[in-house]
Amino acid sequence: MELYQLIINQAANALDEDVGSGDISAALIDSGRWLDTELLVREDAVLCGCQWFEEVFRQCDERITIQWRASDGENIEANTVVCEVAGPARGLLSAERSALNFLQTLSGTATLTRSYADQIRHSGCRILDTRKTIPQLRVAQKYAVLCGGGSNHRIGLFDAYLIKENHLAATGGIGDTVARARELHADKLIEVEVETLQQLQQAIVAGVDRALLDNFSIADMKRAVELNQRRIELEASGNIEQDRLVEIAATGVDFISIGALTKNLRAIDFSLRYR
Repeated sequence: MELYQLIINQAANALDEDVGSGDISAALIDSGRWLDTELLVREDAVLCGCQWFEEVFRQCDERITIQWRASDGENIEANTVVCEVAGPARGLLSAERSALNFLQTLSGTATLTRSYADQIRHSGCRILDTRKTIPQLRVAQKYAVLCGGGSNHRIGLFDAYLIKENHLAATGGIGDTVARARELHADKLIEVEVETLQQLQQAIVAGVDRALLDNFSIADMKRAVELNQRRIELEASGNIEQDRLVEIAATGVDFISIGALTKNLRAIDFSLRYR
């Protein structure tokens, strides 16, 4: 599904959830009443979700206009105006909460990602997201990760292999499993989770594209990089805290995957103020 169609569907679902059969509070307002508002951000953040924000208002009333002062991926400073929103009061008030929910959530993802990515910007290592996302918002959150300076791991179970311990327990050894994966989908990235240097060696011999170093110590990450000699990509993973990022990147791994980017985020504080 194209991103724009996804945004349309998600905005419609959000309004259906919130407005339902009709906004009984907005119905108290005269149908001809017009409002001019401005959106303030109350804290430093990375803006993300403008298209979702716009689409919610558009679906409520196409006469609503939005003038942005910043774009997705830009740093925005606390207590500054992000955009002006004007239009019929009924539609504007009905759309407000759903529009802000998208903006605060996706900006939260982008802001947290930026804080991680900035720490290792000097290195060749990249921050990756995971599948630990809010249900029905995976593509949106992965877009937010990109806006924050991170990179995307696989979107789902269909576009890349990640062969983990439980898969190997059910299918056999690394070599046979990787061979089978190549036979079924030769065009897909193959990544194998390894817990020891011995398993890493097996993955390299099997010809995987990437190995996920699961809960490796810093010392073992360094040994893994030496053993690998850049034959495959290496990804560090496993409850990685932000204060360890620089040390992990310095080992020479190619990626650090962080589930917290999309599952532990804190929404950014936005406020729609009426002028």
